[in-house]
Amino acid sequence: MFRTVVKLSFCSFFFFVGAQEEQHLDSIAEYYVRMQGDSVLLESIPLDEVYIFGKLEFADKQEKLRYYILRRKTLKVYPYAKLAAERLVELNDSLAKIKKKRHRRKYTRQMQKYIEGEFSDELKKLTRTEGQILVKLIHRQTGSTAFDLVKELRNGWRAFWYQTTAKMFKINIKEEFRPTEVHEDYLIEDILQRAFASNRLKRQKSVLDYDYAMLSNKWKSDSSDDTPQKEN
Repeated sequence: MFRTVVKLSFCSFFFFVGAQEEQHLDSIAEYYVRMQGDSVLLESIPLDEVYIFGKLEFADKQEKLRYYILRRKTLKVYPYAKLAAERLVELNDSLAKIKKKRHRRKYTRQMQKYIEGEFSDELKKLTRTEGQILVKLIHRQTGSTAFDLVKELRNGWRAFWYQTTAKMFKINIKEEFRPTEVHEDYLIEDILQRAFASNRLKRQKSVLDYDYAMLSNKWKSDSSDDTPQKEN
């Protein structure tokens, strides 16, 4: 009888330990983290999107040269488009707080002089193609064409890109940024994403609705479909 009790107790002990181990292995412990400078505990840490870029491939030297020329010009004018978007946000936020039209007009005139003095001299040095890329990037960053912005703000505020680029070089300021439809626009987006990833440019999210990964797959697929097939 004593042996039976010992045996049962011994088996019960291992059953209890085994159950505890199984319960421990099957359960998922909850961990919380606190970011530096924040008092709120988080269950997860939000991370930015990370893209894995493929190796650049070109059909010939001319195509390679065109890409690198486009890259040089895109990297040159992007900071102006980024700054234009920032100034537009500042302007709209400030105007929303100003009730009287007289004060609104006065503020827009002050903003005009500020922007012109800030970087109009640099914009005058842009080539026609650089100016056209800038117009596209303004649409990328603001969601509005340069033409629409000028039309909206021209009362008391002649937009800097209208004064310095469109008038001088007859640039189409109605041009939109369409990376899903225009291959050059996709290349511009590719250049920007690679520059963001390498910290060559400071990222400013586009207000347009498109996904870079899907764009890459689309244009790679279109490129492969255009490749001539060998006949047997």
